[in-house]
Amino acid sequence: MKKGNIFKNLLAIILIAVLFFPSCKPAQKSGSQNKTSVSIDKDKISEDVREFVYPLPTSFEVTEMLNEIGAAYILTLSNETTNVKRYLTEKSKALNLGIYSADLSYASTYNQKQATTDYINVSKILIDALNISAAIDANIIKQIENNQDDKEKLTELITNTFYDTYEFLNKNGRSEVSMLIVAGAWVEGLYIITHISEDTYNDKEMVKLVMEQKASLNKLVELLKVTKEDDATAETLKLLKPLKALYDSIEDGAITENQLNEIKASIYSIREEIIQ
Repeated sequence: MKKGNIFKNLLAIILIAVLFFPSCKPAQKSGSQNKTSVSIDKDKISEDVREFVYPLPTSFEVTEMLNEIGAAYILTLSNETTNVKRYLTEKSKALNLGIYSADLSYASTYNQKQATTDYINVSKILIDALNISAAIDANIIKQIENNQDDKEKLTELITNTFYDTYEFLNKNGRSEVSMLIVAGAWVEGLYIITHISEDTYNDKEMVKLVMEQKASLNKLVELLKVTKEDDATAETLKLLKPLKALYDSIEDGAITENQLNEIKASIYSIREEIIQ
């Protein structure tokens, strides 16, 4: 099993949201707020989940893969759960819910039970604070745990969770919140990839994975532009602009060590801005 696969699996659930949103069509909501609503296709989500998320390895296969890779879990890579009290605005809550969702995926991938529990709890705090708990099945975590080796059932659970959450936000004229959650998750995912090792450039699979995020960043930017009139979205686009410029300067299939280090520094800066 190649080393890059574990990180692709780590990001799969996060990036699936970015992958399906460019096919969504924005429509103006009626009313005084005149906010953007984004129509989403449940069948399209399911198709993307099947194509990009599965087949994921079973829990046993994950354990075997981690043993083969020898990549240790680094607790300090993740955002501290105590930081949740800092997030008072809707923007900071949404972005950091994305951050914590990536940290949750990271911890659960490495079977870090206490960390997984901690990130579930802190994510629930932000979900409640954003008033989106009504969109999420209260038993979803338990259902995922009970069906972790049933890929067909997991596809259904993930599809339903994405659909219900985004549909809830969009129907309530809060499309920008869903966009910010995805942005935060993507940022943390790339941060973990680029900081998991001090010797990333000498690992071909890791370098390839970093380069592959050029396409996903372009999709993320497209996604955010749907609600660019929103101040929080506009600020997030501005925050990502230097990183996008770096990726735009990289030729397909080629990256220098200096460019990789610049991406690493840029995502670190972006992430620090979000979690502070």
